[in-house]
Amino acid sequence: MKQNRYRVLVLVLAVICLVPAIACTNAAEPPALVVIMTNAPADAEVSLVTAAGLAEVSKSRVAWETYYVFYHRDIGTSGEFTLQVSGNGVRYEQTVGVQYLNSYPGVITLDFAAQTIAGGKLLSRSILLVGLRVIFTLVIEGLVFYLFGFREKRSWRVFLAMNLLTQGLLNIALNGGLPLAVYLMFKLIIMEFWVFVAETAGALVLIKEHRRLRRVAFVLIANLLSLVLGGYLITVLPV
Repeated sequence: MKQNRYRVLVLVLAVICLVPAIACTNAAEPPALVVIMTNAPADAEVSLVTAAGLAEVSKSRVAWETYYVFYHRDIGTSGEFTLQVSGNGVRYEQTVGVQYLNSYPGVITLDFAAQTIAGGKLLSRSILLVGLRVIFTLVIEGLVFYLFGFREKRSWRVFLAMNLLTQGLLNIALNGGLPLAVYLMFKLIIMEFWVFVAETAGALVLIKEHRRLRRVAFVLIANLLSLVLGGYLITVLPV
């Protein structure tokens, strides 16, 4: 009877995952450059300096970070452009060279206080955010693992090693993209599928506790919850 319940649960979840959904897409221009500002006052603003004057740029905020998004149509093809940065009674101009525009994804970190820019995301920032997401995921999946009745030390060692590897690689890959939720969500869904495949294989081969069906059911439910959690964290925490 218990085995039949697991089979029904797995079947229902599989059907939910396979049901087609209608999605609307557009051909919006991808960002040419995303500026992450650090050490900024609350009233910090960034404008693009053009021949016609100052042009506003797309601005978004996630938790404690603010992003300024630039498109090719705005910055042109001159090879470099100038930003006017202001806030807390301070105003200065910052030149962004062509080296920041020729790579994908184009991300730079602008230090408001030091008035400097650096290519990509700060290492300390990446370590903090990747670590937070991995810890949250381990807590959720660990709770599911416990509720499925896994108690042996070997099973927990395999669970920790497997999830640190898969979730670590997934979140490092997410960290390498643009810090914008709309682009990261698609990447998360695709990568979570391969995490499910890898963890299913690991659970079947390396974990000996309980029946194979229960191990597969655990991996499926844990990864569905992980996908939901990951999607939520993308919207509330910087990436």
